[in-house]
Amino acid sequence: MTEYYTVKRIDNSRLVRPAPAARLHDFWRRVAAGSGLAACLLFYAWQHFACIQLRYSIEQLQAERAQASELHQQLTLEVATLRSPMRVDAIARGQLGLTVPVPGQVAPAEGPSEAVLAQARAVMPAPRP
Repeated sequence: MTEYYTVKRIDNSRLVRPAPAARLHDFWRRVAAGSGLAACLLFYAWQHFACIQLRYSIEQLQAERAQASELHQQLTLEVATLRSPMRVDAIARGQLGLTVPVPGQVAPAEGPSEAVLAQARAVMPAPRP
């Protein structure tokens, strides 16, 4: 009689060895340390990029301030030019045809010798019933 031996395959893929408690504790300690380090690095990166953003904002505001200062200087110069007595005299003579008054042409106006000040009265609203 012939005997036949068959090999029976056993599936051990579902078997899990229990991890020792010390190894599991070490794993969680490393996860906590890595999380803390990652949190510190993210916090540093956030502050660094916020600082860079503030520097850009400051630079932009300084440029705007310089432009405003230059515009103010130009406008001040333009106002001084427009108020120049020589310019006003040239416009009066050239465009309006005005001349220098001759003696006797200007007569003082008749009026009170003292300045009269207007008096203001406070108006009180009528009482409400």
